[in-house]
Amino acid sequence: MPILTKEQAKVILTKVLGYSKADECTVYISGSDGGNIRYARNSVNTSGAVSTTTLQVTSAFGKKSGVATINEYDDASLEKVVKRSEELAKLAPENPEYMTLLGPQTYGPQSPAFSEITAAVGPKERADAVAQSLAVSKENKLNAAGFLENSASYSALMNSKGLFAYDTSTDVAFNITMRTSDGKGSGYATRGYNDFSKLNAKHDTEIAAKKALSSVTAKAIEPGKYTVILEPTAVAVMLENMFFDLDARQADEGRSFMSKPGGKTRLGEQLVDERVNIYSDPWSPELPGSAWAGDGRPQEKIDWIENGKVKNMYTSRYWAAKTGIKPIPNPGSIIMKGGTKTLEELIKGTEKGILVTRLWYIRSVDPQTLLLTGLTRDGTFYIENGEIKFPVKNFRFNESPVIMLNNLDEMGKAERTVSAESNQNYLLPPLKIRDFTFTSLSDAV
Repeated sequence: MPILTKEQAKVILTKVLGYSKADECTVYISGSDGGNIRYARNSVNTSGAVSTTTLQVTSAFGKKSGVATINEYDDASLEKVVKRSEELAKLAPENPEYMTLLGPQTYGPQSPAFSEITAAVGPKERADAVAQSLAVSKENKLNAAGFLENSASYSALMNSKGLFAYDTSTDVAFNITMRTSDGKGSGYATRGYNDFSKLNAKHDTEIAAKKALSSVTAKAIEPGKYTVILEPTAVAVMLENMFFDLDARQADEGRSFMSKPGGKTRLGEQLVDERVNIYSDPWSPELPGSAWAGDGRPQEKIDWIENGKVKNMYTSRYWAAKTGIKPIPNPGSIIMKGGTKTLEELIKGTEKGILVTRLWYIRSVDPQTLLLTGLTRDGTFYIENGEIKFPVKNFRFNESPVIMLNNLDEMGKAERTVSAESNQNYLLPPLKIRDFTFTSLSDAV
């Protein structure tokens, strides 16, 4: 099914609501069209197109609700899915946290998340980009494994109270791992965009290739506390664990690092270094998001951490009503302001330290302090007198992003990056951190 226009989506949703006999009804429709290409050991092994579409109906009688989904849009199927959601609602127990539906909302302008260039990308464009990547791999006698995909998507929401919301977006995701033939060296790069024309697979593969070739003769050095420079991808997997926990209810109920004894929270407190500013902005040209949240609430530009202080937390409508706070929805994108230096300039200004390309296999050790553990991989290097001197064996680390942001030395220029754990896109700077804790060595590359 092709990407629906705003008018086409409205026609279908209006028809579905016409079948409803429930006290309240919400209909959500979404779909995407795209393609991908995967390669390993320097040759393409899969290439395909993916088209998805789903319509979800939520019916409510009082505080009892039921949900049914379908991907067929003839009249009989639409009527059937509404009836099914109503049958399920009548069987369901009452939900004490059910909130009556929102009425019509006012949204900001359409975000710049949709690119016609990306929507028009086909097999040839993907194959051309991968060919450039493979050329770099073969030239350097390396083994490449990578994945490239692009998609165009839409979503629309309508309810029986008169709310209607519509949005479109495009996405491009690329990642590449390079290994030396003996398996002793590894390099990695990942990128995410809305606009396919911003992708430079050749350049990104060259970065991964350089790290693979440079990491072959890795030396073991003692674990301990080191000054580190974390590349944006490594920053992402640390900070997203903090972003995910900026939830007011979890904090109020004593279940997060934002909690304090006696049911209090750290809202308004100085949490991290005063140079840290983290916000979300649906209309950011570099990292745009939707103008509305999944329940129909309008999104807006929100400061989450301002000058190191916790400015806002997100929350459900139910918890906001219960506690009397503003019902701020989960952010669709996260941005951290950076500095003016490049990664190379951060390295040049470091007397002794370790450059970390990537962190992975992140696991929680202590949710109350956000203590995390994980491993470095795909290129870890020792810095001395402003130069990369030699590759080092990978480490296991134990560190909290909160402590990390209190040990901030410098920030580089923010850039769009992708978390290798969640695959979410962020706009983050490389960070120079002192006293980062490495606890043991790892033989993996």
